Amino acid sequence: MIKRKVIFIAGLLIIVLLLIEIGSGNGKRHTSALIHVVKQQWRDMNHRSLPGLKGEGILLMDEDSGDILFSINDTARLYPASTTKILTALLMLEKGNPEDLITVGSEVQLRTTGESSAGLRQGQELRLRDLAAAMLLPSGNDAARTAARYIARLDSGHSMSPEESEAYFAGLMNARAKELGAEVSHFVNPHGLHDVNHYSTARDMAVIARAAMENEDFRTLVAEQKHKAELSNISFSNRNKLIQTGGEYYFQGADGIKTGFTDEAGYCLVASASRNGRNLISVVLHSTAEGVWKDSSKLLDYGFKL
Repeated sequence: MIKRKVIFIAGLLIIVLLLIEIGSGNGKRHTSALIHVVKQQWRDMNHRSLPGLKGEGILLMDEDSGDILFSINDTARLYPASTTKILTALLMLEKGNPEDLITVGSEVQLRTTGESSAGLRQGQELRLRDLAAAMLLPSGNDAARTAARYIARLDSGHSMSPEESEAYFAGLMNARAKELGAEVSHFVNPHGLHDVNHYSTARDMAVIARAAMENEDFRTLVAEQKHKAELSNISFSNRNKLIQTGGEYYFQGADGIKTGFTDEAGYCLVASASRNGRNLISVVLHSTAEGVWKDSSKLLDYGFKL
């Protein structure tokens, strides 16, 4: 039924555009106005087909083509919370080597009460791949700080304090985001703890996630339910309930990506799933504790039925 509606609207649009171009000297102006109207009608039809979504910023993307399949307030500035770590991990994997040996430093002392942690200890040694897992699965802010300090030193060629490292790394984040086409976002830290100047959009987060999923190490890590760091003999469990087999919110085909929460950001999830050769990415920002999982499942299920 949905596909028939899409075909009908697309066909109608093509016919009307041709008539306008042939019969009007102001074809471009009228065409632009018509496209705006049709896009709005398409969004309205989408919204009616997915009632009850709780998220404030929502987007569904075809990962392979980059096409937007559904969106609500996808360009609104919102706080991304720990979905920030998608970009942090991407930068770390791009600039470092998965086998690099990293020693956890004094940056772990910046930990604040109640924040998410992977339980890293100063002096502990981890491979870069395992540090990425500590950041992406249990959402360790400590791992994100260690990653930022390591990459800041690697990129700049000299050591910095934890605070200087975060500022330097934030500059790398913003530059990479712009390269990817995430034009609205602005990052000030590698972990996503609240800052009024740290924000993104559902559209930008989808763009960043799509780029991250092109990295095989990243794609493998976010699909893991658990990851064992052999060197330090510790394991990290994934907080993404969509991939937890047998769980209440398990979604068949789910294979990523990253959760997030702060009081100001609400519950956030950038999710991915693959079925029958199709790959989708959904983004839900500022939802509820239950709604973030239901929103994401609705979006992905909708996408696979198109």
